[in-house]
Amino acid sequence: MNIEQLYRQVIMDHYKNPKNKGFVADPNYVTIHLNNPSCGDEMTVQLKVEGNKITDIKHQGTGCSICCSSASVMSQTLKDQEVEKADQIIHEFYELIKGYPFNPDILKGDAIVYQGVSQFPARIKCATLAWKAAEMGLKKIKEDKSK
Repeated sequence: MNIEQLYRQVIMDHYKNPKNKGFVADPNYVTIHLNNPSCGDEMTVQLKVEGNKITDIKHQGTGCSICCSSASVMSQTLKDQEVEKADQIIHEFYELIKGYPFNPDILKGDAIVYQGVSQFPARIKCATLAWKAAEMGLKKIKEDKSK
């Protein structure tokens, strides 16, 4: 099995068996909904931050395998991270998706399987939709804390 087949297997596993999928009606969660009109992907991400740590992340949406599996990976990757560290991880994921060098000390685990997405520009929005929602949620949380 080559590396591309392995990556495809990881992506399909997250698509078929997503982690942290669901929606909670809880005012302690920040909820961000985004869509990708070019592909039809829709994603809602919910973040719960206590102190300076992401204690829970949920995602709920519909779309292609890259979008939905990436949401699962994002939730696993960012859960239990400090907010500042999560921002760094998101930045490194964007670097990886664009085909740029990324810091493997910061971006670890299943997130690296999206490395090949840079070869398919139309799929970049699919892979980053949930990550953008998480980034927007973290920004909102920081803004709310500074009020």
